[in-house]
Amino acid sequence: MIPATAPLLLAELHGSLTAPSMNSMNFLNEISARYPDAISFAAGRPTEQFFETAVVHRCLDRFTEYLRTELGMNEQEIRRTLLQYGRTKGIIHELIRDHLALDEGISVPADAVVVTVGCQEAMFLVLRALGSGPQDVVFAVTPTYVGFAGAARLADLPVRPVGSGPGGIDLDDLRRELARARAEGLRPRGLYVIPDVANPTGVSMNLDTRSALLRIAEESDLLLFEDNPYGVFAGSDRLPSLKALDTTGRVIYFGSFAKTAFPGARVGYVVADQQVADEAGNSGLLADRLAVIKSMLTVNTSPLAQAVVGGALLTHDLSLRSGNTRQIAYYQRNLRLLREALSRRLPTDITWNAPSGGFFLSLTVPFVADEAALEYSAREHGVLWTPMSYFYEGDGGRCQLRLSFSQLDPETIETGVDRLAASFECLRIRSHCTPHSQTDISC
Repeated sequence: MIPATAPLLLAELHGSLTAPSMNSMNFLNEISARYPDAISFAAGRPTEQFFETAVVHRCLDRFTEYLRTELGMNEQEIRRTLLQYGRTKGIIHELIRDHLALDEGISVPADAVVVTVGCQEAMFLVLRALGSGPQDVVFAVTPTYVGFAGAARLADLPVRPVGSGPGGIDLDDLRRELARARAEGLRPRGLYVIPDVANPTGVSMNLDTRSALLRIAEESDLLLFEDNPYGVFAGSDRLPSLKALDTTGRVIYFGSFAKTAFPGARVGYVVADQQVADEAGNSGLLADRLAVIKSMLTVNTSPLAQAVVGGALLTHDLSLRSGNTRQIAYYQRNLRLLREALSRRLPTDITWNAPSGGFFLSLTVPFVADEAALEYSAREHGVLWTPMSYFYEGDGGRCQLRLSFSQLDPETIETGVDRLAASFECLRIRSHCTPHSQTDISC
């Protein structure tokens, strides 16, 4: 019999384990499991309508042929490339470089690309590299993607909020927050932004805002962390990315194939073409320094997973825009149908924004949209959504929620909005937007 030992004390473990934002997705998963028949506007996943296991094999074959015919590898070299430990920075870096040039107008050397295990690893690598002491701090447009806040916690980097607003970022607030941080003796390291149809709001930055943000970054010696998971789905009037507009090396660019290729492959990347100089005056790419951290974290990204993604890129001549034409049409249709259904069924005291594309839109409601309200909606009305408070540090977003439309069909959207309307009416009657928490909701 194994002798009993004293339990580990949570207070003596890493602080991220008790952060409320770290548990938000667990609560959503728990609610989804308890109410499996509920219609979900919660999960920000790509549609599974176009998933096909045979495509995985075709993509792997296409990449293998690329190694053989275009890179001139023999069979032993091919087996080693696909099945052995691989290059830490990845084996599809050149394909990603060419894809970015074609689809995004971004021109960078292939060596500036580090292929990562999902975009989460890319964020952690950058944050871990930039955080060298207690004086370092990063910023994020709020509400923001919880994965970035979580990665920053793991890297022991404080995240300070910057207001968003209809333009995607409040530039005056950014200036104030930078000045405040420096007055406190802190060193601002970077600002996290999603300029195109952001998660969670669906808001996009206009061109003037993008240009002004780049100027502020240059004047303030600030790096910009541009995350672009939804840009392909941003609509026909999509603007250039910050990285494409960047002329002074201010933008570190995060990319992912989770929404545009295969989520299960868990392949993302970071473009870090900034120069890093040592005390002897030698310099090299920031990407090379990130690879040092990665070598001690995940060693390398699965070559087989990269091969499947690389084959998908090659199949579509390196353009994910052309490779996602059906998906783009699907999400645009769903967005249009959702907005129309909301207009028909919701009262005027509930408002929502008008994204140009992506996966999400946000609602402002006359009640506290907290976890108790979410559980009530799931239990009594069979519908799920995401509290916007999950995407804030502190008390923000109490009377807002996020709707995802990426996994629904037209009939489900209609039924789901009917359920939302019924649930919202009960919640509106029961509790207007006040500071108290809802714990006993009935209608």
